[in-house]
Amino acid sequence: MQKLLSKARQAIKDFDMIQENDKIAVGLSGGKDSLTLLHILKRYQSFSPEKFELIAITLNPGGVDNSILHNLCKKLEIPFYEIQTNIKEIVFDIRKEKNPCSLCANLRRGALNDNANKLGCNKVALGHHKDDAIETFLMSMFYEGRVNCFSPKTIMDKQDLTIIRPLIYIDEYMIKKVTKEFNYPVVQNPCPANENTKRQEIKELISKLNKEIPGTKKNLFGALNNSEKLFIWDKEKIK
Repeated sequence: MQKLLSKARQAIKDFDMIQENDKIAVGLSGGKDSLTLLHILKRYQSFSPEKFELIAITLNPGGVDNSILHNLCKKLEIPFYEIQTNIKEIVFDIRKEKNPCSLCANLRRGALNDNANKLGCNKVALGHHKDDAIETFLMSMFYEGRVNCFSPKTIMDKQDLTIIRPLIYIDEYMIKKVTKEFNYPVVQNPCPANENTKRQEIKELISKLNKEIPGTKKNLFGALNNSEKLFIWDKEKIK
């Protein structure tokens, strides 16, 4: 955990993610990434030079028992808010999406940001890690024909919110390891398309390439992080 905390602390510093008196909502899905993010930010809060508030928001797509998350946040002394939604019904029953990920992500993002605003937050923390960035980078090129990726820090002027991703320097295998080590209460992903997506295909491709060409993943992240053309990684422009 100490190594993950150190990497998150470096990302927070590099991209100026947290300021004095911030109120940060952690998007808590109950998956390994968001659970790790919640624990890291709780620990960071105890020694951060900037004093900030922390809450957790869980979006229930419909019919999910999140009592385990209620209990966890109570134990961590983090205010917890569960928002009931009909996202699953919209995506799979009404729209009957063959490729549901994009619509689902947009609906979840909108609901999370709206509720964070209503709860007085000025920032939303998401659990995207290094592997997510690399996968998004390749998906953008392969399926959209453009070079793009999410930013470690995104300022959304219209909603008066800033999105931060403190796990951006952390590899997924490290998150899996700490989740198992500390026995985080992972909530099973209720999505019918879980592990049957384009992202999963890209994840498997990267793994294959990394075996055949050692260092592929490291070099892809290096290209993303060092490219002058990808202004999203320009620390001066995203502050």
